[in-house]
Amino acid sequence: MTENILEVRDLVKHYPVTQGVVFKKTVGQVKAVDGVSFDLRAGETLGVVGESGCGKSTLARVLMNLEKPTAGNVVYKGQDISKLSGGALRRLRRQIQLVMQDPYTSLNPRMTVGDLIGEPFEIHPEVAPKGSRRAKVRELLDLVGLNPEHINRYPHQFSGGQRQRIGIARALALRPEIIVCDEPVSALDVSIQAQVMNLLEQLQTEFGLSYVFIAHDLSVVRHLSDRVAVMYLGKIVEIGTEDEIYERPTHPYTQALLSAVPVPDPTQRHHKTIIRLTGDVPSPVSPPSGCRFRTRCWKAQDVCAEKVPLLEIRQGSDHPSACHFAEKREIVATHEV
Repeated sequence: MTENILEVRDLVKHYPVTQGVVFKKTVGQVKAVDGVSFDLRAGETLGVVGESGCGKSTLARVLMNLEKPTAGNVVYKGQDISKLSGGALRRLRRQIQLVMQDPYTSLNPRMTVGDLIGEPFEIHPEVAPKGSRRAKVRELLDLVGLNPEHINRYPHQFSGGQRQRIGIARALALRPEIIVCDEPVSALDVSIQAQVMNLLEQLQTEFGLSYVFIAHDLSVVRHLSDRVAVMYLGKIVEIGTEDEIYERPTHPYTQALLSAVPVPDPTQRHHKTIIRLTGDVPSPVSPPSGCRFRTRCWKAQDVCAEKVPLLEIRQGSDHPSACHFAEKREIVATHEV
């Protein structure tokens, strides 16, 4: 068993809801992330999947310490990074980097590619002596499949897929151990998505990287992930290996998500049962009591409103699920990118 490189325990991030212009009064809280726990092993990819608004991107920002958690801990190799600041935090950021969602807005249009990728060396000069930085930027461009001769071009001169490769090169500059990927392929065409994911796999093998891969596309997550965590309204409702989640899901929400994935094989479509959820996702300002999914769940009973289900392995299951009535459900194989 590989050791844990990152441990997240009871992570909470709430945002205040205020009223008033001059004398602002807090009237509520947006519970974006509300008690998330998981481990990331060295060399592993943990996929995080869920609907828009479930807290995935907030989780990424808190993992990077771009935002301080309301409660809980993010521990990297025994060190609680949520309590770091100043020089200690700057040194830690060498080891944990971020690839952002939108390749069109995450790159400064006034900077050349060479300056964008070389900027981490300005912040961490000990990584690369000043005279060797241009050569290292060229190496990084070549590593992600871009022409090193384009070092003086600007972001607008590249396609979306090429821009995302630039973002990946920038994240790799300091040779981190962990990369948090916040929906890195959602803005790209399907064929380009496959190229970027294959690049991420190649880099993981070459450098022993660990990924937290956040996405809402189930097929994309399955292609890349060793384990998958399913989020709903700020909480992880099920976590397991890729086969456990995609072939033997036990939480009703996971089952509903997977039933909505198109099956490309016409001979298999009649074997698939579509689960249609009723109602809308509740507001994170006032989530339902007990199980947060109960207002849309066909299995909901009185206990679901009274008691919060723990994320644990249930009888007859082989992986943790936060449902009082979790049970296995066979899923028709879904298409991989």
